[in-house]
Order: sequence, then C-alpha cells, then structure tokens
Amino acid sequence: METHRLSTEEKALRINLDGTIYGSFNEIGAGQEVAANFFRAGGSSGTIASSRSAYDMKVSDTIYGECKRYVCEDRLNTMLDVEFEALKEVLPERKENSRFFAFCNTVEALNYHKTNQGQGWIGLRFQLTPDSEPNDIVMHVKMNDTRNAWQQEAIGILGVNLMYAAYYLINEDLDTFLNALCDRLNRERIEIDMMRMSGPELGHVDNRLIALRLVKNGMTDATMFDPEGKVLQPSSALYKKNVLLLRGRFHPPTKVNFDMLHCGIRQFEKEHDVDSEKITTLFELTLKDLKSDGDIDDQNFLDRAQLLGNLGQTVLISNYVKYYKVVEYLSQLTRKQKIGVILGIYSLETIFDKSYYRNLPGGILQAFGMGFGGNAKLYVYPAIKIGDEKNSILTCDNLEVTPKMQGLYDHMRLNNRMDGIEGADESLLHIYSDKVIDMIRKGEDGWEDMVPPIVSNSIKHHELFGYKATVEEA
Repeated sequence: METHRLSTEEKALRINLDGTIYGSFNEIGAGQEVAANFFRAGGSSGTIASSRSAYDMKVSDTIYGECKRYVCEDRLNTMLDVEFEALKEVLPERKENSRFFAFCNTVEALNYHKTNQGQGWIGLRFQLTPDSEPNDIVMHVKMNDTRNAWQQEAIGILGVNLMYAAYYLINEDLDTFLNALCDRLNRERIEIDMMRMSGPELGHVDNRLIALRLVKNGMTDATMFDPEGKVLQPSSALYKKNVLLLRGRFHPPTKVNFDMLHCGIRQFEKEHDVDSEKITTLFELTLKDLKSDGDIDDQNFLDRAQLLGNLGQTVLISNYVKYYKVVEYLSQLTRKQKIGVILGIYSLETIFDKSYYRNLPGGILQAFGMGFGGNAKLYVYPAIKIGDEKNSILTCDNLEVTPKMQGLYDHMRLNNRMDGIEGADESLLHIYSDKVIDMIRKGEDGWEDMVPPIVSNSIKHHELFGYKATVEEA
C-alpha cells in the first residue's frame, strides 16, 4: 500500500510515464478538464492519442449517431464503443505493447442562470493487458458545486481518480477502490449514485455490492438494482413513474411481505392519478435494517437481494431512516408522480410520534410537509395487537394516537393521504421474519409455510441463513 497520498497532478503524471497506457479522452458538457490534468502534468504524449469534445449536437450526431438525449447512459455507451474501436483501427501497430483506453463523459454542468442540477455520465473502457478484451466502468454523478468552473474542476479530479484507480487499484478491496474515486473530493461536491463494472477481469465483482458500498460509504444516500442484479440510475429508472414502496428487513421475505404488496398494488391502481402501466414497485432495504444483526454482512445482504430478485423485485438501498426522507427523495425523481408507501400499523404509530422529529426545527409538521405534503399516500397494513390475549387486530380505524396528533391523523385520512389496506389475509399476521430465521437456525419444521415457495426452495438449495440440508435433501 502507498503511504504517500498522491495529488491529482502526481496521479496523472504516473499514468503519463507508464508507456503502456495509451488512449483517448472524449468529454462533452464540462470542458476538457480530465484531459487538461494530463496535459498539465507533463509527458502527456505518452498517454494521449487524441482529445476532443463534440459540443455541437450536429457534430456529436455525425460522430456518434443521432439520439434524443445527449446526457444519458445510452449516449455514453455509444461514445465508448466508437472511441475504443477507433483506437484499435487507427493504431494496430501499438496493440502488442499498449493497453488501450477510451475515457468518455457526457455531462450537464451548471448553466449560466443556475437553474439546473449538474449531473452526468462518466465511463472508462480499458485494457489491463495489451491486445485483450476491455473492461468497462460506468458511473452516474451529481455535481453540487455552485459554480460552473468548480463543477468542471471536480469532474477533472474525478476523471483522474478513475483512471488511476482502474490501472493501479483494481485488485485492491472494493472499499479501497471506491474511496479512491473521491480522493480530494467530498460529498458536498460530487455524489456517485450509480456505478457498474463489467469485463473479463472484473467478472468477479458483484455490482449489487457496489450499490451497497456507495450508500454505506456515504457516496450517495440511495441507489437501486433490478431483479437481475443490474445496478440502475435512480432518476432514469423512476422518471415519471408511479412508485409503490415497501420497506422491510426481508430476512427472509415472508408471505406477509407479499400480501402487503399485492393488497397495496390493488389499492394503488385504483387511485385516479395513477397510471397502472407506469407503476414501479420497490423493496427498500435501509442500512439500519441491514445492520440490525450487527455490522453489515456482505453475504447476508446478497442472500436477501437474491431472494428478492428471484421474486422479480427491484431493490432500493437507502440511508433514509425516516419515511418522510425517502418519500421526499422519490418525489424529486418521479417529477411529482403519485407515490405510495406500504407500511405496518406499528410503523405508522412511530410516524405520528412527535419525538421522532426532534432533529427538525419545524418538528412533525415540517416532516409531514416535506414527505407527505405532496402527492404521496400511506397504505397501512394491520397487525395483531401486542399483548392482547384475544389477538385483536389493530388497524387505522382503531389505532389510538395522542390527542395532540389526532387532528393531523384525521387530516391525513380525510384528505386521501392515508388508508388502511383492504383485504389483508389476517391468517398471516402471526408471521414474523425473526421467527422464521430462528426456526431455520434451530432446524425446526414449519417455517416453509411462512414464506413463498420460491423463497423456501432457494433457502434450502443454497443453504441460506444458517439452513443445513438433511441427508435426504443432500
């Protein structure tokens, strides 16, 4: 491990002096700041085959083909394809001794009137050995600096960090690699909310773990992946979608979780401002829930993610402990489309506890204005009353809140911001994931009836959560 923390210029110079690294920089939207760092460092002729920027849309279309959106992942992938193939075609004499790369970005930096959010796509296609199949690293970033020049500078530093990490830190542990990307950049300047690796030398990397690490390491507050484990960029995946969110530990997913989902979907689809063709369901795992058994265990997380993927669910990983924060976040991505949140009755009880909002100057009213004052609605699932010998059912209709909260509670119900879930299967209310896990670890029978069949089959086949196969099953 290096003991000296290299500056951006020193990193660029080290790459320039490595006679095997050779390629092109292609930057749109935030100047030529990445390439400029390599030019300023000296010795750039040993690294840079070309550097260009197609700012005019017609020029860009001539090089990369026509498109509807210029700052998007599809455009970035086209740029990587075109530029890397050009290197191989134009410079065949170098292929035996050079490790080719194509660095590309398409970025929307802060405009003159400061009416937009700086954001963009950055990609690197690179060879680790000469004349080999390349690897890809693709990421989406948000730029938070309040001046265009500062955003350009931040992109320049990030680009150098990415190049350096790809060639010199690719075999380090994932945390070391990811933290190196933000060297000399803090969260106030750059947020990385999506990152994906692929290629022959990166096939061992599970991109779901990258998504987890981005949130865990504070590089973003939320990211997501689809049922196949493909990491998604949240604002692109949820743009103008109606989102229905279910938060939980899913350790493992139980029949209760899916009764909550199916009942919630039925009610969500009936809302007058919901397009049933544009509904996206999200299963949210928070860092708090992932840490509930101690520190986050990578394999335990992957087990949960795999089970949810097998069930066809998209997963959102977030650092939002409070519901109003995740609703506020989703509202920004969906452009004010309808958002539904499915939650248990005891979670609702917490939401109406004013002590829950001590960190806000405006207390509970500020929280409800931020999270539930827009186009969001709560769908509340019943539960068996704790400590009730008759196993009475607790619902929205008989939940008791403090007198001071009763007015707000009634307001939410009367204004269609909260409803009890209809048609819940009360025979499932005795099921708790902790009980399922306890039975699995003790080798007890009966837990299979508490989870969907595909979940029980996966747990047995892969011996998840401490399950031990019997001689007959083996």
